[in-house]
Amino acid sequence: MARRKQDQRKTKETSSTTAAATATRQPRGRRRRLVARPTPQSAVHEQQSHLARAYLSAFVEYAAGECHLSENTVAAYRRDLTRFFEWLDGRELRSLSIRDLADYAGWLGQRKLAPASIARHLVSLKAFYRYLQLEGIVNENQAELLGSQKLWERVPRVLSPSQVDQLLSAPKRSDPLWRRDRALLEVLYATGCRASELCDLRLPDVHAQEGFCRARGKGNKERLVPLGRRAVAAIDDYLHQERPGLAARASATVDWLLLSYRGNRLRRERVWELVKRYVSRVGGPELASPHTLRHSFATHMLAGGADLRQLQEMLGHASIATTQIYTHVDAARLKAIHGQFHPRA
Repeated sequence: MARRKQDQRKTKETSSTTAAATATRQPRGRRRRLVARPTPQSAVHEQQSHLARAYLSAFVEYAAGECHLSENTVAAYRRDLTRFFEWLDGRELRSLSIRDLADYAGWLGQRKLAPASIARHLVSLKAFYRYLQLEGIVNENQAELLGSQKLWERVPRVLSPSQVDQLLSAPKRSDPLWRRDRALLEVLYATGCRASELCDLRLPDVHAQEGFCRARGKGNKERLVPLGRRAVAAIDDYLHQERPGLAARASATVDWLLLSYRGNRLRRERVWELVKRYVSRVGGPELASPHTLRHSFATHMLAGGADLRQLQEMLGHASIATTQIYTHVDAARLKAIHGQFHPRA
């Protein structure tokens, strides 16, 4: 009997000890939640971001494969839409209204983008929405309702003939690849080519003896552009004195006209850097670029009496309305001269 009471007392003590330990121990379910689980809102955000990347990849493949757009156009679409998805920030595409898309244009303006860059971003967005509508992802193309300012009314920045002469002579013998750089500047001004078209020039495209070259513009459209005597002389000097040494550094045979220090194809970004360096050296405008030489070429051609249709062909414009911007440039120049010299201006 006494032994039975003793066993019951031990059982109670054991139960009390176990209960106390259980009371001080942290609940098992609470210990499992040390890592926070994603909220439903963050899960939706992640899902929409994943869909956005998938849409962008599919659109880029569509633009390159089915639409046969040029490599530069496809790359521009990718860059512009990457910025659009940055603004979208995980929101659903189908929920966007025209007011939301107008806010996107304002967001681009807050980032100090030029009007031409904003207009290009909106063109990329409209093309992307047409693809989404074609695939049945959206029912209505809200982006088509977006407007853009008439960029052709803006007067582009040009260099005077004397400034161009200084710029073309800016590369000196002390520069590492001064012959290549002189050829680069001469061809830009002589042909009015874009920077990307200049980088795409191959040796078979340049017919120096005949005085012309074959340029490939937007949509891979080819056109013949004359080369002046100074441009031909600069190209010949570069081909005989510098290019063979550059080509020897390449790992494979290359036929690009302009080569980098390592013998590779010269990048478009490098062309911009070189033009800005030499413009700064001669004290030219800070915002000058390779396109400034293209504008200068067109403006000086019209000032010299060139026909607008011929200029359109040399610039590779699909519409003559684009070429007409240079008539506004010439009028602005005449107005400035009138204001400077007329006694009652």
